[in-house]
Amino acid sequence: MDASLELVASNKSFGGWHKRYRHRSASLNAEAVFAIYLPPQAQSQPVPVLYWLSGLTCSDENFMQKAGAQRIAAELGVAIVAPDTSPRGAEVPGDPDGAWDFGHGAGFYLNASEAPWHRHYRMYDYVVDELPALVEAHFPVSALRSVSGHSMGGHGALVCALRNPGRYRSVSAFAPICNPSDCPWGQKAFSRYLGNDRRKWSEWDASELVAKAGERLPLLVDQGEQDGFLAEQLKPRALEAACAAARHPLTLRLQPGYDHSYFFIASFIDDHLRHHAGALYPR
Repeated sequence: MDASLELVASNKSFGGWHKRYRHRSASLNAEAVFAIYLPPQAQSQPVPVLYWLSGLTCSDENFMQKAGAQRIAAELGVAIVAPDTSPRGAEVPGDPDGAWDFGHGAGFYLNASEAPWHRHYRMYDYVVDELPALVEAHFPVSALRSVSGHSMGGHGALVCALRNPGRYRSVSAFAPICNPSDCPWGQKAFSRYLGNDRRKWSEWDASELVAKAGERLPLLVDQGEQDGFLAEQLKPRALEAACAAARHPLTLRLQPGYDHSYFFIASFIDDHLRHHAGALYPR
């Protein structure tokens, strides 16, 4: 193992291993932490990877501890890699007012262009390029990748897939921020990270990227109907309309009674993992 990777924690789980590492990130110009779950199959052969992107205020630990994904990942032979949601550290600026929906824990999986955020907030480069290169160099995984996420991370998963034809075998999202250019969370983040030119915003908005996507990778989206953020922040109907106009394949499943929590994610994570495994292990 590369000396630049510092092992933070290690736990055996369903015959495989969940591990957390710290390293210095060139993209983020800061230390970064990520988690990896290696299923038991990784002991004898390289396995494909699902990259999981978490939501506002979260880190890698939320998904790895609450989603219950390891059991099915072990069955299917899929590794899971979960980065943090933003750069962190004393040198990384956060929200000046201490708000929870911007700055630390709220990187929005984009490359910031505005000062002072541009020096550290480059989660897109980290997730798409730096982290996979690191993982593929130091762990028993293949170059077959899929991507998924929740809320802000669902936005990130959709954007990463839509901007990078051929890089991922499949994509899915739980309660994603579908049209960040037109919701309070997205407008706050985009105006600070990217400036006020809305033409820049469209490059990070799934509902606007669909029309010019370089491949028609099917999108799987689950959304709880009792999600308190549904109407104002998430706006899945905007993504549905954009996909219909572009004839981009979308499966949007509205789940009665479910909210925005990890109870919702845990209820449907098996479906998503099997969806990704079907693409990562094509017959």
